[in-house]
Amino acid sequence: MTSGIQFDPEAIRRLADILRETDLTEIELSEKDARIRVARVVTVAPAAPAYYPAPQVPAPAPVPVAPVAAAAAAADSLDPKHPGLVTSPMVGVAYLAPEPGAAPFVSLGSKVAVGQTLLLIEAMKTFNQIKATRAGTVTRILVEAGTPVEYGEPLVLVE
Repeated sequence: MTSGIQFDPEAIRRLADILRETDLTEIELSEKDARIRVARVVTVAPAAPAYYPAPQVPAPAPVPVAPVAAAAAAADSLDPKHPGLVTSPMVGVAYLAPEPGAAPFVSLGSKVAVGQTLLLIEAMKTFNQIKATRAGTVTRILVEAGTPVEYGEPLVLVE
């Protein structure tokens, strides 16, 4: 049984070529009682999630054992109720500068204002600013750059 509609295979190939060249998924032509539709299946990859690069942070520096031990001993001798003691509000990694090679936020003897950033703590790929809770002078920095910190761990003393 024939449909009575004659199709030119070369015309169909040309329509398929047009689909590929133009990235269309289908094309349809009709003339009088004849109609031809050429379609192609396109697989679409799932959309990639938006990516927001994390701020550049310093690479963990080699940590000498003696200063860390000295800082731990100094932290142990502090009064946990000292009004100028800034403690870690979370578990993470402490960074003293905003990016590698940059000057630290504060150093010993720095004068700070309430709300001034003292350091960063990276937790779950988010960099959290740790700010001064009072104005004064930084008398102790109790963490090294790139070291892990625990919740409640003393970080900086402002007097």
